[in-house]
Amino acid sequence: MSLKTIKRFFLVAALYDIILGIVFGFLFKPVYIVFGAELPNHDGYIQLIAFYVLTFGICFYLAYRNPQLNRQFAILGVLMKISFATVVFGHFIADTIPLPQVFITLAVIDLLFIPFFIAAYSSLRKMATTNPPK
Repeated sequence: MSLKTIKRFFLVAALYDIILGIVFGFLFKPVYIVFGAELPNHDGYIQLIAFYVLTFGICFYLAYRNPQLNRQFAILGVLMKISFATVVFGHFIADTIPLPQVFITLAVIDLLFIPFFIAAYSSLRKMATTNPPK
């Protein structure tokens, strides 16, 4: 991957997670209502996760700004996306997931990010070894 492509990827990842974090952090109730899902018994259950997602979006924005310095955020991106998909698919299999049509879609999208995080990290690592800082 070229540096330009890596930067674009991190920007897309940042915007995706920042938007999701904001929507589910502040507007999850209308989303749940539109899809007919039962609201949790406390807003914090959704908001905490949403703000973690927002935080990851900020990390990916920092990686966009300086990919070489922040390439390790790609590893965190892989772990975050695997974690989310594991929880979603686990609850889907157990038939305990609210909003399956929403969360399954988001989990699939997250899985699609993983190869790009891996490619970005690998490319940045290779760039660092071929062009070490002076």
